[in-house]
Amino acid sequence: MFTVLNPKFDKMNKIYTFIILIISFAFTSCQFSEDIYINEDGSGKMEFSFDGSQIMQMAGEEMNKTKEEAIDSTFSFKELFEEKRDSISKLPKEEQDRLKRLENFQMHMVMNPATSEMKFGMFSDFKKVSEIQDMFKAMSGYGGMQKNNSSFQPAGATVTSDPFSSFGKNGTELEYTYNGKVFKRIAKIVDKETFKKATDSLGDMAMMFGASMYKLNYHFPRPIKTVSNDKALFSSDRKSFTLEYSFTEYISNPEALNLEIVLED
Repeated sequence: MFTVLNPKFDKMNKIYTFIILIISFAFTSCQFSEDIYINEDGSGKMEFSFDGSQIMQMAGEEMNKTKEEAIDSTFSFKELFEEKRDSISKLPKEEQDRLKRLENFQMHMVMNPATSEMKFGMFSDFKKVSEIQDMFKAMSGYGGMQKNNSSFQPAGATVTSDPFSSFGKNGTELEYTYNGKVFKRIAKIVDKETFKKATDSLGDMAMMFGASMYKLNYHFPRPIKTVSNDKALFSSDRKSFTLEYSFTEYISNPEALNLEIVLED
């Protein structure tokens, strides 16, 4: 049975650090999901999640030896940043701006060595679709904060490598638009040289992405008329669809996930 803890930021930092370290060394058989729920007025909810349960199967036995407690908890980035405001004020303005993008997000973490479950999800409401962010860039901001500022690291832990960091400045832009009938997901490579350097910097780690997947789950207020990708799988009411890509393809060709969705009148 889960021990449900109150949101303790040092504990959450420890678990986030653990996730980063595990991903760094065994980025295989993971699933990233991008879930978007849109209301009729264009507002909605966005969630970015990571399921590393297969990785946990490899680490769970070792964690059981150290008697790690099962965790199922949620914390607010706004509260975390308020607690760490003095440390944040000492960061370069660029890093402060990147962190500010996370203020409206909450993070839900689940880790249970006994059941080999390891998941985390970041979620936030939005008033308009254009507020949706590229979550890999947002995560790189938080990971960089931990790596570069010891006050954000739990005692005894050091973040020396963050697999999200290559997405922070990778020469791409991602935007979302919605006019009430047409929804677009638009990724662009705006700096080819920077993009090449970022992908090359992944090195051997890119080979470990082979079995990992990136999944889009989009939900709309009305039935979908058309989706620009013929691999999309629709729900029975056609108000939702899923689309899955290999993570390797997502990294090497982010424009492959560009979409145009037209809703019925």
